[in-house]
Amino acid sequence: MVHNKLKPCYYWFPLLFILACFVAPSWSETEAEILLRFKDSLANYGSQLDDWNGSGPGPCDNPNWTGVRCFKGSVFGLKLENMGLTGVIDVDTLTGLQLLRTVSFMNNSFGGPFPEVKKLTSLRALYLAYNHYSGEIRNDGFTGMPALQRVFLAWNNFSGSIPKSLATLPSLFQLSLEQNHFEGRIPDFQQDFKQDGSFVNLAYNKLEGPIPYSLRKMNASFFEGNNLCGEPLPKCSSSRKKRTIIIIIVVAGSLVVLALIAAVSYILKDPAMASRFKKAEKKKPAGNVIMGKKEDQSSQHYRKLGEKAKLYFVRNDREKFQLQELLRASAEVLGSGSFGSSYKAVISSGEALVVKRFKQMNNVGKEEFREHMVRLGRLSHPNLLSLVAFYYRKEEKLLVSDFAPNGSLASHLHARRAPGEPGLDWPTRLKIIKGVAKGLAYLYNELSNLTLPHGHLKSSNVLLNHTFDPLLSDYALLPVMNKEHAQQFMVAYKSPEFSQYDRTTRKTEIWSLGILILEMLTGKFPANYLRQGKGGNADLATWVNSVVREEWTGEVFDKDMKGTKNGEGEMLKLLKIGMGCCEWDIEKRWELREALERIEELKERDSDNVEDYSSYGSEGDVYSSRAVTDDEFSFSVQA
Repeated sequence: MVHNKLKPCYYWFPLLFILACFVAPSWSETEAEILLRFKDSLANYGSQLDDWNGSGPGPCDNPNWTGVRCFKGSVFGLKLENMGLTGVIDVDTLTGLQLLRTVSFMNNSFGGPFPEVKKLTSLRALYLAYNHYSGEIRNDGFTGMPALQRVFLAWNNFSGSIPKSLATLPSLFQLSLEQNHFEGRIPDFQQDFKQDGSFVNLAYNKLEGPIPYSLRKMNASFFEGNNLCGEPLPKCSSSRKKRTIIIIIVVAGSLVVLALIAAVSYILKDPAMASRFKKAEKKKPAGNVIMGKKEDQSSQHYRKLGEKAKLYFVRNDREKFQLQELLRASAEVLGSGSFGSSYKAVISSGEALVVKRFKQMNNVGKEEFREHMVRLGRLSHPNLLSLVAFYYRKEEKLLVSDFAPNGSLASHLHARRAPGEPGLDWPTRLKIIKGVAKGLAYLYNELSNLTLPHGHLKSSNVLLNHTFDPLLSDYALLPVMNKEHAQQFMVAYKSPEFSQYDRTTRKTEIWSLGILILEMLTGKFPANYLRQGKGGNADLATWVNSVVREEWTGEVFDKDMKGTKNGEGEMLKLLKIGMGCCEWDIEKRWELREALERIEELKERDSDNVEDYSSYGSEGDVYSSRAVTDDEFSFSVQA
């Protein structure tokens, strides 16, 4: 009897468990409720998050709530940037968003210790740069985050050692820790960082010791501003010699301190001397506020100059302003490359400008530098980014130019987009390459005395205005750049003729244009740009060969390029133009005039007139993936 009474309970338990599984979701919070609870942890958002409310559409309804990124009706990412937000990033609440994969709170005013982001175990991208976080990050701060690929913590006040859990993240390929106070040795990163676009930027911290082997292929600028050694920086010296030098410095410093103490004691005992000392103290001038929270040696230099520092304007059609106004302006760091850092500054008139700092620009004296900048200021073309002004200092130069609101072509081609976010379509890419060719032709005409009128033509130096018209930037700087630095980093010096024969010609820029065309059409990043010096040309030959040897179907083109219906024939035409510009044999390489004429002939859609294809092959060649053979697109490539 007892057994029969218990039997119903035994069978009812699984049923209750199953019902609980189905009913439980109705008891849990909705994504809207989770986000509203998260909003309560934020402060200083004003009206920027007014659409985050429970009475209107949901977070993934059309349109999405501000800063919310969705995928198939669920919250996939949060992008709350440049809002001046304070408060706390409530990670515990965010764990309720099951599909959350990327969060960005860059350029706000969050402070305090590093949030416990490791609770977001499925996160792929974390962007907390340009805030006020401080203190140490625990060694296990990133433990249990196997999917994390991007970590951006630059321009905060983090201190202590770089957490070891960062060095063991299996998926990590982009790490930005520059402009903090990390100290000690760099941990031994386990990642190989061979993926296109990989980098580890540790510049301007307090790190010391040798650079780990896994990071030795990185750009040297990613390690500057520390006390590091080893490839790609100079070799490490003997530790014994360092200890000897340190001991000498400490002893000498101690003697100087003792001497100062004795001198101060003497002054304070003498009433006349003390009176003079106090009067001198009162006369000391106050410093100026410099852009940013921190001051490096350059910033201290500008502060000491005060109102004496002067901008030289190279255009007469622009409103003039003082250097101090520019340095006090609201600023945003746009990026840091092999030539220096770029900042967006909004001056009091509301005009947005870009300030770029160059440290490797000492090839000519002050007067020659001024003359060259004035010459660049006279250039005027719809596809050139205008130089507005410059500041000259022997150790460093500032170049001020207009701001391009749609960023660089490289960011549109290679930055990872949110699900559903479109890439550049075919008509836009065609418009961009036509503008690039026109801008380059203008430089050839106006700077005919220069072998390399641009010198550094690549997708990150093609900026896009509000209508996505291209603007060439960083052009014609070769005459003022340090020769060794230029040959190590500038695109023109990665050409086959320089690699093989240590020379450049007027056709070298055509090679750069061809690489840019292939990059735009395929969406592939030319990996050789990441290498320093002459290395990487064999890699580029392999890359170009891989494009040539593909079966000629739509697969060769960037899958993110929309608007290609009825346009494949024109795209194949542009591909052949790119090949003609990339010809390894300089004698067979196209002239700029020929490339420009062919590019200008291109249309968004294929022509119905078969004769239009006469210079590119037969109608069958254009439309048949099998008919376009290797021989028809062949050109000499030497690895």
